[in-house]
Amino acid sequence: MSGSRLMRAIRVSEFGAPSVLKLCSDVTVPQPGLRQVLIRVQACGVNPVETYVRSGTYPRKPALPYTPGSDVAGVVETVGEGVSALKAGDRVFTTATESGGYAEYAVAADHCVHKLPDALDFTQGAAIGIPYFTAYRALLYIAEPKAGETVLVHGASGGVGVAACQLSRSLGFTVLGTAGTPEGMKVVLNNGAHLAFNHREEGYTDKIMEATEGRGIDVIVEMLANVNLSKDLQMLAHGGRVTIIGSRGPVEINPRDTMLKESSITGVALVYATPEEMKECAALLYAGMEAGWLNPVVGSKYPLDKAAQAHHDIIESPGAAGKMVLMI
Repeated sequence: MSGSRLMRAIRVSEFGAPSVLKLCSDVTVPQPGLRQVLIRVQACGVNPVETYVRSGTYPRKPALPYTPGSDVAGVVETVGEGVSALKAGDRVFTTATESGGYAEYAVAADHCVHKLPDALDFTQGAAIGIPYFTAYRALLYIAEPKAGETVLVHGASGGVGVAACQLSRSLGFTVLGTAGTPEGMKVVLNNGAHLAFNHREEGYTDKIMEATEGRGIDVIVEMLANVNLSKDLQMLAHGGRVTIIGSRGPVEINPRDTMLKESSITGVALVYATPEEMKECAALLYAGMEAGWLNPVVGSKYPLDKAAQAHHDIIESPGAAGKMVLMI
């Protein structure tokens, strides 16, 4: 392939509102280097963290201009030197990209590229990366629940939430999930949760405690800590753990709540996963795809030129119902 080939891609030249996401049609197709893979992108997942990076409020900022997107699914176009496990024509998904996924082509390091089984379509492939690998890290590496313990996925109807419910159910946990809409609650119940609660209802935490017969929750996977963390600490059982996957601001808590339960709060950041941990996770998730319990739920789909609308909606919508995906 000639390096002069052009493609459509979203480019960000300044940090700011969703409107800084600009569709360009004259972006050079990237070329794979050593141990890299060029993918013809069919779909790319949209993650909340991408909106934080774009706004300039995230601690790590990419050099401008850049193309957002880490979770692509598509077909291998060509491979760079040193790549042996993948070949042109393979259906794949990624957990990260080098060049950005909101584009017709993307380059990714070979260890971030995984084969996509035929049973899953490309939109589902674009819903695996960050959501499932983050859920795995939160549960298996940080919270370490035991079979029979109770897991509450606080915000369970989005990409990470659905992944956490499916993974928790497959591992033998009692799974409770919350959502903000009736549609979202159906998604939660259809994807592993034994019970679902509407977190917009007054007194929903009391209902959760009743469901545990007053014992409390062993592990909470938290998607919006700035709203929920204080309530989480009060719902925990003795020795309970909160894993924080998402937060959009500060929150006030009473440290005594942690003392009374000898509980813990731990943040989750997939960026710190080692290559070995990512390899272990990929093996378990691939087994889940083969067994059928790993079945990503795709929600809203947007064409590439509506990326700005997608960034608005993922933050402002009243409640998720599956993973948001860009169709390339």
